[in-house]
Parts: sequence; structure tokens; C-alpha cells
Amino acid sequence: MLLAASWLLAAPAWAVSHVFLVQNSGWMEPFYTDPNSQFKPLVAAVANAAVAPGDALVLAAFNQSLPDAPSPRALLARRADGDTGRAVRAALQPLEPARKPGSKAYADTDLSEAVGSAVRTALHGRPGLVWVFTNNRNSPNNDQATARRNREFYQLIHQGGDIRMALAYPLRMPVQGGVYKANGLMVYVFAVGEEGARDLKALLASGRIGKVITEPAARLKPLDRDTVRLLPVRVSEAPGVGFSMAPNGALLADVDSDARSPAARIDWQLENTIYPYTIAAARVTARSLLAREDRPVVLAKDQVARLAPGSAVPLSSTMQLPVAQLPSVWSLQAFKSAGSAYILPGSIQVQLTGQRLELSQAFRTRMEELFPGDPLPDIFTPPADIHGSTAVLPLQVRVHFGMAPLAILAGGALALLAAGGGALYAYNRPRQVVLNVDGERRTVRTRAGSVQPVYDRSGAVAAQLKTTLFGHQLVDLREGAQVSLQT
Repeated sequence: MLLAASWLLAAPAWAVSHVFLVQNSGWMEPFYTDPNSQFKPLVAAVANAAVAPGDALVLAAFNQSLPDAPSPRALLARRADGDTGRAVRAALQPLEPARKPGSKAYADTDLSEAVGSAVRTALHGRPGLVWVFTNNRNSPNNDQATARRNREFYQLIHQGGDIRMALAYPLRMPVQGGVYKANGLMVYVFAVGEEGARDLKALLASGRIGKVITEPAARLKPLDRDTVRLLPVRVSEAPGVGFSMAPNGALLADVDSDARSPAARIDWQLENTIYPYTIAAARVTARSLLAREDRPVVLAKDQVARLAPGSAVPLSSTMQLPVAQLPSVWSLQAFKSAGSAYILPGSIQVQLTGQRLELSQAFRTRMEELFPGDPLPDIFTPPADIHGSTAVLPLQVRVHFGMAPLAILAGGALALLAAGGGALYAYNRPRQVVLNVDGERRTVRTRAGSVQPVYDRSGAVAAQLKTTLFGHQLVDLREGAQVSLQT
């Protein structure tokens, strides 16, 4: 595993590092020996979906480390090149349940050891994603106190500062081996570091994992953020204001330029997004942060109870609108945004206090079906020190000015252009002036802005004729010369 760790550390900074841990202890015997088992194909499919070209990948088998049988053991270390699935399938093909050195007894399991090794050694504490494929039977030294061992494993998840985000996918996979049988499999993914958490969120948002694992992910961590979301239903008492939801989950407030209502009544659906937990009880407060204004959102009720995962309850509110901060229809922002929208970014912050979470009964039932006799559901109990959560919902206020300001500006520009064109024509049009030179009448053609000489009968310069927009003038008149303007 150390060689794999060194290879991972050589990955470029922009790449995501993945460690895939595949359990091969005795409890996993049916997943390897059942001819219909989809265990290895699943691992390959998840790796192929999760790892993008250029990402760093380590695939390792794990059970429990012994002096002559270290665990985890690297099976594959490579930079992904678009053929990850085939490489993982080839590396897994010879893998079988491990036995203890010098014995026919199957190897035991230590989940905490495997995950800790991946975080500390393979990733060296750097950001990355650790994937674990296990039947969740955690029994170091064949310890039958699986409840206590599982509790230690979950303490590693919740209390360990390295793991910032943790998800679990309980999957149905009935298998029958020569020794054991099983109904289900658990796939974990742990995001190490804040960058790892961002990478995991981006991966989930891409939908690639959802094409392989169609079951919803059970959230293990964090349980104090993004537990609810607001879905706008109706806006009233605010003409010219409408709310909608963007594809990325942001709230969009579309405001007409002449909207001047200081507040809007908004009806929402408050949805529980923290599967598999029911929000048994919580107090709800909200604030809006917009245009440098931090204002409370007045809620019609501030208590929520028995809100199941994925369910929603109606919630009415009164929200202050930043009408004083909206640009004037004659402002520079309005002219720049004519025909589109002027954007004011902000957010709505929803705070749950006195929060009490309970594992949903539907999830408990599913766990009992997949892992009969396993104390796993009790281990999903949220940490006792989590009593609240915060959800920050991005908000964009889009002020629509229409084309009127631009049309007026364009009209003014055209008027100025016309005036300028008229002045230019007046400046450049040919003009005629009648002079009297030595008693002789002469007609001279000239233009505004020109200065031209006037010659007497002998051909000498008698004066200079200067023409402007406002008339003609004789300058530099030679002494004794007989030159005058004739009107």
C-alpha cells in the first residue's frame, strides 16, 4: 500500500484522488463464490463512473492486518485514462476471500483500520475520496461484538476531523456461498478534506454515480448542514415580483423595474433533504442577505415536527424586498441591463435549532431486510452533540428594465447624431461671397473654416478672406488696398 500511496502523492494538483477498498474477509465469501454474484462488476462499474480521465486511482483489498498478511493490499494503482472499468475488472478477477497466514480459517475484518490506512497512508491526509465495499460485518479477531465494533467505526466517521462528508449506499445483493449467505451490500464513500467534499458534491451533481447506483444515498456526515431546502410556491402582496427555482437549486426572484412593494408574502414548501433521517422536532428561523442588507424573514410558524426524509410541509413567510437598493430606471445599471436583467446576488439562510433527528422507520425496515440480525440501524443514530443545522439557499434577484431606457437612450443618440449631421453639413456646404476689389465686383466660392487670399488687379495679395459658420471677414488687409465685402 505504501507504493500506491507514493504514486497517489505524485498526482497533479487538479486531479481527484480515489481509493477503492474492497473487503475480502471470510464474511464476504458468498460475494466471491456465488456464480451469480454481481459484486465485482459493481465495484468496476462504480469506479468507472466515479473516476474521470486524469484522476488518480488506487484499488486495494482489505480484511484485518496481521504480521505476515498486511491489509489493505494494493491491487492496482494508475492514472485514469478512460478505461478504468476494464482495468479494475482485470485487477479484481483473481481476488478471493483471504485466509489467515498458516491457517485454513478465513481472515477477519477491521473497517476502521482499512479506512484509517486509506486516509493516513494512501492519501497522506490530503484531499480525496475513499470508497468502501463491504457487507458491514466488522469483526476484528472474529470479535462477535459487532455492535460495539460498528460503533467504533462510526465514531471514526463522525469524530474524525479528516472526513468532511460521508455517504452510505445500502444495496440489495442476495448471494449464497458454500459457507455464508447474504442479502445486501454496503457501499460507503468518504470525502477527505474540504476539497474532497467539493469533489464529491460535484460528482453527485454530475449524475454519473446515479446511473450505476439508483438507490438514494444515506447521509452519515454532515448532519448539521443542508438539512432542508425551500421550494417557492406562490408570491402575493407584491405586484411585479415572482419566485422560481433554478436547475442548480438557487432561488430566482424576478422583479419588474417599477416594483416598489417593501415586502412580499411568500408561500414555500419546506423539504427535508437529510435522508434517511426524520426531523422529529426543530425550531425554524430564517434570514435574507441581499444587497448588503441582513433582514429577518418572518415565518407564519416556527416549529416543524415529524418531517420524514423527502417530505415537505407548507410554510408561509413575509420577506423584505430591497426596493431601496434597486437601480433607478434611468441609472447606468438600467441602461446596461436593458433587454436583460440586473442581478443582485444574495442568499436565504434557514436555521434549525433544538433539532432532533430520528432514523426513519422505512430505512430501519430496509436495513433489517438487507442485513438481518445486524445492529447497523442503531449505529446510524446521529451524534448527541448535533442539536441544530443550517441551510444556505443561494438567491438571485433579477431586476427587469425592459427596452424603454435603451430606446430612449437610442432616441437621444439619434437626435444628437442628426444635430451633429446637420452641423456637419452646415459646416461643409459651399458658400458664395461677393467682393469689391479695386472697384471690380467678384464672386468667390468658399467653405466654413477656410482662409483664402484675395488678389488685386496686379496679382498681389490684397487681403485674406476668412469664412466661419457665422459669416465672412477680411483680415490682413494690405495698406492702401481697395477690397471690401459687398452685401
